[in-house]
Amino acid sequence: MEDKIIKTATEMFLKLGFKSVTMDDIAAELCISKKTIYKYFQNKEVLVEAGTIAVQHNIQQMMNTIVAQNYNAIAENFEMRNSFKEFFQSVDHSPAYQLKKQYPEIYHRMMAVQLNECNFMFKKNIEKGIQEGLYRPDIDVDAAVRFYYTLIFSINETTLLEKEAKALEAKALEYHTRALATPKGLEELEKHLNILNY
Repeated sequence: MEDKIIKTATEMFLKLGFKSVTMDDIAAELCISKKTIYKYFQNKEVLVEAGTIAVQHNIQQMMNTIVAQNYNAIAENFEMRNSFKEFFQSVDHSPAYQLKKQYPEIYHRMMAVQLNECNFMFKKNIEKGIQEGLYRPDIDVDAAVRFYYTLIFSINETTLLEKEAKALEAKALEYHTRALATPKGLEELEKHLNILNY
């Protein structure tokens, strides 16, 4: 029952907003009493945090699955972007923006975890791209990683509408890739940009 509550509540939070969804709404959606929810979660904030952890776990699994497909570095980043777009397709308002505004403590705990995961993932992607000849070998990898995650996180925590955030993320990915790419990498980038524009 605990997992079912987390899953349903999280879907509702993402679709309708953290603030607007009440414990009564969640109980009604699950056809259970509010008392049953409180048996597992002492308040809404604890449930929001459990939902945030579940989303992080799902995102990490999704990213690991994409990395395991062994795309080239540039294709891998575009696959990540497409998967994130699908994952949040039913979301109108940016979850990161809402979480930062309404549950700042949960947001900061989440960001600390995300920062470590993104650092690792972005660094591996750049090192892979250098080996493949898609990224320049003289790149300051740590600086490039920091620039990119700062850009992506800034977009997500300051942009209210998810659709607008995703459009800006696409531009950030192009910007990031152009900054790193060799001529071979630019050719690969153009292929993916052409697919996006169809």
